[in-house]
Amino acid sequence: MFREMAPQDVQLFPIEVEGQPEPYHLLVVTRKIRCIDDKACKEARRFTLETGRPERVGEYQVVSGLRIDKSKVEDARVFKLWGWRPALIVDGEIKMALEEAGSVGGYFEEV
Repeated sequence: MFREMAPQDVQLFPIEVEGQPEPYHLLVVTRKIRCIDDKACKEARRFTLETGRPERVGEYQVVSGLRIDKSKVEDARVFKLWGWRPALIVDGEIKMALEEAGSVGGYFEEV
């Protein structure tokens, strides 16, 4: 599904899972976009020199009520957020395709 719907955004590598006969793939999301809308989020706080993580200065320490600036996304259908590692963003069509396929282990929230 990702290969068909978002080939420019992902790489898929076939892997074997011990004890599992069906094929599996490792999904690598290749796009990272700087598009968090700090003002629209409930809270968006960045690391500073004072927080004691100099290697992460400018990245997000806390994000709640995540909102993105969709004008910065352009043609990306699957991407990670610059500076905030936990989230993986997919567009609405991929969300619907994943739900229809019965995918488990994730949840969707409009951002």
